[in-house]
Formats: sequence, C-alpha cells, structure tokens
Amino acid sequence: MNKGGEPMADSTQHRTRAIDLVGQRFGRLTVIKRQGTKKNGNAAWLCQCDCGNKVVVDGYAMRHGVVNSCGCIRRENSQRLAKQNTAFIAQQHNGAQTLKNEDGVYYASLHRGKRNRSGVVGVSFDRASGRWATRLFYQGRYVLLKMCDSYQEAVQLRREAEKKYLGKHKQ
Repeated sequence: MNKGGEPMADSTQHRTRAIDLVGQRFGRLTVIKRQGTKKNGNAAWLCQCDCGNKVVVDGYAMRHGVVNSCGCIRRENSQRLAKQNTAFIAQQHNGAQTLKNEDGVYYASLHRGKRNRSGVVGVSFDRASGRWATRLFYQGRYVLLKMCDSYQEAVQLRREAEKKYLGKHKQ
C-alpha cells in the first residue's frame, strides 16, 4: 500500500517489454529465441548465423546494426585485407620466426613499444581494477601474469622474471 492507503500497482506494469525478434533477420543473423537479459538490462537473443554458428547477441546492438554476424564478417574482411597487404604477405613467407630473435625470444618481450606508457615492457595499468598488471610471454605461454597493487611491485616481478627466463637476452 502507498501512503494514501491505496494498493500499489503491480511492479510488472513498470517493466518495459522486450520487442519479440524471433524469426527476424539482422544482417547474417536470424533470431531463434530469447536467451534472457544482459547485465545492462537489454534482452539477449540466441541467433543462427548464415555461416552456421550460433551466438547470443544483445538485442539493442543487433537492432541498431552494431552486430550483424557471429564475427564471420570481421574474419572475412581481415583475410581479404591481409591478402592485399604486401608487408603481411612478405611476413607469411618468412614465417613466424621473424617475430623472434635467433634464440627464439619474441621481440615484444625485449623492446618497449611506442604505445607503452608505463616505461617498462610488460607492465601496464588496468583502469578497471585500479591495479598494475605485469606479464611475460615466453616460449608460447605466460610465465608471469599477475596483478599488483603498486607500480614498483609490478616492475620488480617483471625484472625477476626477465632474469629467470630471458637471462642474457634482456639489455
């Protein structure tokens, strides 16, 4: 009851109803059924892509053209652009070995990239958690992947991992 003593309206009356999208097509996606609600409150829909994959999609994003496939369009575009890129073609002929030095250590583990803002290779700030991430990828796997409360701790862990795994390779 509200303050005036009258019965309150049913709370279901205040909810917005999702538009029924079953059977509709959006790009390469055909909606099969409702799959619940996303964290943002939007309806989630199970869709069948023309390529055969099934994917759960945010209804708002689908209706507004943000999502129109399971990801196959992006993959096809990437493949098409790669075939036209002479630098990429040359890279393929040399093999993945050009990404590594003569000892098999990836150059990305040795040299600070131009987008690095922390000043240390493999150390970055994660805004979502407010913590520092430190990582080292060596011989196809992460040998260091931690979150730290301080920048100094992250740098120290990275330096220790470099000594252990990269040894003579780190300048």
